[in-house]
Amino acid sequence: MGMPRSLTLASLFACLLFGWLHLHAGKPNIVLILADDVGADMFSCYGQKGSAKTPNVDRIANEGVRFRTCFAPAICAPSRALLMTGVYANRTGVFRNDMWAFDSRGKLFTDRPSWPKLLQQGGYVTAVAGKWHCGAREPWDEHVGFDEYCLWEGPDKIKSHFGKNPVASGARKDLKLSDTRYWYPSTVQNGKYLKVDEDGFGPDQRCDFLMGFMERMTKQKKPFVAYWPTVIPHGPYSTTPDHGKPMDIELKKPNPKGLSKEARARVMNHYNEKQAQRFIYLIEYMDKLIGKLMAKAEDLEIYGNTYFIFCADNGTANTAKDRGVERGVHVPYVVCGPGIKRLGATNQLTDFADVAPTLLEMAGIPIPKDVSFDGQSQLPFLTGKTKTHREWIYAYTGSVQVLRTKHHLLEARSPLLGKPKGRFYFTGERRFGRGYERAEKDPAHAPALSLLRRVVDEMPSHLEEDHPFWESKYGKRWLQNNPDRSELARKQLYNHPDYSRYDESD
Repeated sequence: MGMPRSLTLASLFACLLFGWLHLHAGKPNIVLILADDVGADMFSCYGQKGSAKTPNVDRIANEGVRFRTCFAPAICAPSRALLMTGVYANRTGVFRNDMWAFDSRGKLFTDRPSWPKLLQQGGYVTAVAGKWHCGAREPWDEHVGFDEYCLWEGPDKIKSHFGKNPVASGARKDLKLSDTRYWYPSTVQNGKYLKVDEDGFGPDQRCDFLMGFMERMTKQKKPFVAYWPTVIPHGPYSTTPDHGKPMDIELKKPNPKGLSKEARARVMNHYNEKQAQRFIYLIEYMDKLIGKLMAKAEDLEIYGNTYFIFCADNGTANTAKDRGVERGVHVPYVVCGPGIKRLGATNQLTDFADVAPTLLEMAGIPIPKDVSFDGQSQLPFLTGKTKTHREWIYAYTGSVQVLRTKHHLLEARSPLLGKPKGRFYFTGERRFGRGYERAEKDPAHAPALSLLRRVVDEMPSHLEEDHPFWESKYGKRWLQNNPDRSELARKQLYNHPDYSRYDESD
């Protein structure tokens, strides 16, 4: 005689539930942090002069691996698009921040899935908090793959989404700010805009959101990914809750008219010093918030089963950002977590194309057969299964390409503008874009130059002749204004009029 039907169904349900819980119990969590507009040399674990004190980033580095050489595109949108998809800008079309080129096909997350979407499909709950700036689709779009979000958006953009300006509807209606990413933040969270707090500090708000998300997911026994693309330390260089008053957001730039040359220099130097100090304070405050996320994981007793990854989207603003040189694309990258060896500083190479496949392997999710990445998972190297990672790395930002091997650097090749010669260096063990040796004419370095040139030649152009951009009024205007692309390439070789300032041999 068989078991009662109700009991059979109950037993079956119990088995399925047990199986689901067993499947997910051991899945690690992932916390990915992306700083905004700051190069590798600004963090104490990278040991450069003038670095900020960042004990929590240092802790991640000390408990795992610090890549001495990680490349990302030299400006925000291309960097974030690459991070999300694992595909270079040559293929995505997101190669500049300019809106005419910014995900111009509108297919960044439909032609290829993002890692949040793939992780979501693999049983993870995903959240993003901070700054998006990544293509035509918003992070709450179903194609992107985030379950929850808490995002800084400009008041005008929030008004376009929700019909109200959150700053104008806040406690101080007379307030007019050029920026709301820090004090008096304008924020949209899970389909609603948040009431503006005149004493609120945006980064605190978004960090608290992620900590709440981590706690809820832990109580529900669900594996999660918490992605924090911060607004720190992007300008304007604001005060922080530890270093000034809320309304003292921007330093008023002095007008040195009528002053002597010496007096003018003193005034401007004082202003620049105060700006630089604020920049350091913002980095250190970001590190403090990273420490809060790590402490939360410890309090929840999930720290040992959580990967922490810290990186940044491009080189430091005003000195390196948007420059097609190593200082523009060299970003920090440190990681620790379950199974990762304490390797300390490594000369192995990585770039942002590696992030997506790494996150998938951390989560134990196979790459679908119809999905391909330009990078490869770092995990075999991080866990000691292999001793090497990448032979070369690559960064592309519109008019320039930057490539590296362990000991060589090639700069300034552009499929859009033509292919000027660029610069080729022997770097040895040196990093940070200084003190290299020009090596174009040295036969001893010819094999490395040949390798990097071959990589460049095999990369597809990001704007093929049939791309819809060329039929748009912007594309037609661009062609009309730039009949000689090779000359334009020469002028824009480094995205800066003073090329010599960025010669890596100085």
